Amino acid sequence: MATPAMQQPSFLLANLKSDWATKPLLQRCQELVKVIDDYPAKELHLIFPWLVESVFGSLDGVIVGWNLRQLQARTQEYAIALEFLDPSGPMMKLVYKLQAEEYKYEFPVTYLPGPVKAAIHEGVLPDCPLFHNKLQFPLSALLSLNLTLNPFEYYMFFFFAASLNAPRIYPPGQQISTSDSVYFVLVDAYLKYFLPTEGNVPPSPFSDARGTVAPPAPRSPIMPFAGYGSHGSSLLKRHISHQPSVNADPATQEIWRSETLLQVFVEMWLHHYSLEMYQKLQSPQVKLALLQYRLNMSSTPCSPPAQPGYGTLHTYQEPFSPSEEHVLVVRLLVKHLHAFSNSLKPEQASASPSAHSHASPLEEFKRVVISRFVQQKLYVFLQHCFGHWPLDASFRAVLETWLSYIQPWRYTSEKTNPQTDGQNRSVSDKWSSFVQENLLMYTKLFQGFLNRAVRTDLVNAKNALMVFRVAKVFAQPNLPEMIQKGEQLFLEPEHVLHHRQPRVFLTPSHGGSFLSSRQPAEADAVFKVKSHVYGLEGQDCQYKQMFGAELRAAVLKLVQIMAQARQTAKRISDHSAEAAANQSFLSWFSMGSPDLNNTYTGAEAEETGECLKKTHEFLDRALDFLCQIFRLNAAQVSQLMANLASAQDELGGAKQLPDCVQGENGPVLTDLGRMQIINGLRKFEIEYQGDPELQPIRSYENATLVRFLFRMTSLINQRFGRHMDALCSRRDFLGRLGRYYFTSTPGSAHRARRSPLARRSMERHRRPRLSLRKLASYRTLISVFLFYLMGALFSFGLMSSTGLILAASFLYGLFMTVLGDKQRTQ
Repeated sequence: MATPAMQQPSFLLANLKSDWATKPLLQRCQELVKVIDDYPAKELHLIFPWLVESVFGSLDGVIVGWNLRQLQARTQEYAIALEFLDPSGPMMKLVYKLQAEEYKYEFPVTYLPGPVKAAIHEGVLPDCPLFHNKLQFPLSALLSLNLTLNPFEYYMFFFFAASLNAPRIYPPGQQISTSDSVYFVLVDAYLKYFLPTEGNVPPSPFSDARGTVAPPAPRSPIMPFAGYGSHGSSLLKRHISHQPSVNADPATQEIWRSETLLQVFVEMWLHHYSLEMYQKLQSPQVKLALLQYRLNMSSTPCSPPAQPGYGTLHTYQEPFSPSEEHVLVVRLLVKHLHAFSNSLKPEQASASPSAHSHASPLEEFKRVVISRFVQQKLYVFLQHCFGHWPLDASFRAVLETWLSYIQPWRYTSEKTNPQTDGQNRSVSDKWSSFVQENLLMYTKLFQGFLNRAVRTDLVNAKNALMVFRVAKVFAQPNLPEMIQKGEQLFLEPEHVLHHRQPRVFLTPSHGGSFLSSRQPAEADAVFKVKSHVYGLEGQDCQYKQMFGAELRAAVLKLVQIMAQARQTAKRISDHSAEAAANQSFLSWFSMGSPDLNNTYTGAEAEETGECLKKTHEFLDRALDFLCQIFRLNAAQVSQLMANLASAQDELGGAKQLPDCVQGENGPVLTDLGRMQIINGLRKFEIEYQGDPELQPIRSYENATLVRFLFRMTSLINQRFGRHMDALCSRRDFLGRLGRYYFTSTPGSAHRARRSPLARRSMERHRRPRLSLRKLASYRTLISVFLFYLMGALFSFGLMSSTGLILAASFLYGLFMTVLGDKQRTQ
């Protein structure tokens, strides 16, 4: 080295910072690779925090970094960033190099998720080994608390916290695809690397003086916080913390990285609920009460009373709005965890409890990875999204995440017959334990989706598709029976557990295993289902059966709304087809009705043509699936739909006004009326209520002629207005003829009463006056031109043709007046 060792790090950092702003990304990465290879860990230690911030961005958002969420495959930097940040690339090589020397870095508690941060500030230690023995207490204030992390943990916290939680700014005029971004691809790569479905996690390329990379230290017994959750400092602590490093299996020494990676994923992405709920889930009183229930001692005097105010999880959720990108990454995690868990060797999955202690650390991790690490927080996360996500098509991301979790059989390595794959493929009985141990994921979230579906515009094809997707998934053969069996087990009376052996049972989230029961299968299944429900919703939860009478009535309500949406989609489709059939080659002259009020505006652009056909198809198939799931009588459903169609025909269908009450200024919508408008069942006829002469100039009118005729008729009406009033006020035939020529059309007043405007607006602009605006229509001009041309063919002059036109107009008015008089007398 040319410079002293003590000055080298500062010189190296200053040199890198100066090059960072001037050199292109490729050259910077090449130089960093050389620096990581050539310099020892002692000299790389000081540049590591700066490098992590420069790549992923700072936690406060001031430093943007490489903007990984916007780097797409079409950009030049895409391949460079992927190669440098690959799990086996130069950046991870630097992490392992520093990890071997046991360096520590500080991560501010301020940038942790709200519940974790609030719990730490309240003196509650999070029940996750990720935070154990890592809190630093400054003398100034608790607001500046920091976590002391090893290089691997520090890197992962920045990777998953700063990258995803930072606000995403789209370049102007550019649409970013989440699944094509560098960040999304890297998350997938890290999951596959550290949670492999085949083989073990690759070992670290560097070792410490003892021959292995030291895992995080176990939790210290002198932790200054209230130690909620002391039962499980680590899933594999008996492997990692209680065995000599020299004699340990390399896979045992490396498995802590997989556990740490998953814990960071879950804590930073899914840990979003209130401090009260957090304390409820972690407090020893609640755990003791749950344990006593499992021992069938919940009715004994030693059972602590339930604390007042404790409800279900959704009662305590914090204000949190995940983005669609956030949800898509969570779905990626869910899908990979299913594949990882399902790659458990069959002999290990069916092994006896005594054989579990001899299983490899990775196989044991696969066995409990979903139940212990993901289930609880994912349930809270999805329940929050179901209750707070907007009622639009963007909910599809949340929906598919939920459907991915409740279908683990889709992510197995088993080869399936394409002919039996799909809807006809029955769910194997071996998944019944998963369904029972995740019962709320099926039943409670289905109820949440049902509450959303009845408030959604199902005429929209995208919303209809979501209903179809859920119905199709739950209609898979054998799945409704599994769910119903799980509900029956949960509703079993407590005396089923009386004959258990005096043995402490623990759920996977509290140190047990779903596959470790020695008791009879039926009794143990009851225990697992009750433990799952009470562990997630509390012992005071009011469980609603998915196949009970209340939910069945809600499904019938959804069926009715779906039938109404089908009728609406059919009506819109028929109207669009008729409008297209009535168009002619002179449509640009607007040979149709010149009245804009007759133009149908009930459908959006995406709700016409093929989209409406898809809506009808999705709803039809969804109705069939719902009938299969809930064993609805097909004849009863058909009769319901027929009654609905006939009722709409009798009431006039779309011509009926939405439900409303009469207010001071006109009709006021009720809640039922709003629902009818949202679902396209009824609508107000939107009409122009202003001065007819001042309507916007139409595309089929000559603008210059419209303005000229308006000025001319305005002068005539101003000068002869009194004479027109006197003529139209007469009661004889001449007065009726004048009212025909100098007043608005008779149907306008009737149409005005159909609009929710003030009553006083009906009387506006109804004074007698002359209107010649029809002469500015291209249709009228062409008709007059053709009449003059025909007159010329019969040797009529210009004045003669004009006289004939005026005479015909007068005779037409005379005929209409006489005809109107006859209709009134009859």
